[in-house]
Amino acid sequence: MFASDPAHALRCGSKLVLEGMLEMEVQAHCGEPTAVRNLGYVIRSFHPLAHRQAMGAVLFRHGSGNYYQEVLVTEYVYNFGPSKLMRKLRFEGGILTDVETLGRGYLEKKR
Repeated sequence: MFASDPAHALRCGSKLVLEGMLEMEVQAHCGEPTAVRNLGYVIRSFHPLAHRQAMGAVLFRHGSGNYYQEVLVTEYVYNFGPSKLMRKLRFEGGILTDVETLGRGYLEKKR
């Protein structure tokens, strides 16, 4: 029997990309994305002992004892060509949070 990949995963060659991976890990597996877009910032709460700090995160603490961080949201689009589906990846603070399947890819014009 063959095991299927998790719903929010991406396969780049023989490498599996999963939510929770760092941007640099994804690029090492999949190469440079076709498009990159910075979407702004979000504020996320976290527990300091159970959460790995996002790259470049601004940390602050609310009086109630909750910790928060402001993180950059980045979107990558990978175009794997007309025989495969494109994928959109969302990173929050450099950590992969979502993988979305788009339509069929396309042939890119050479520059």
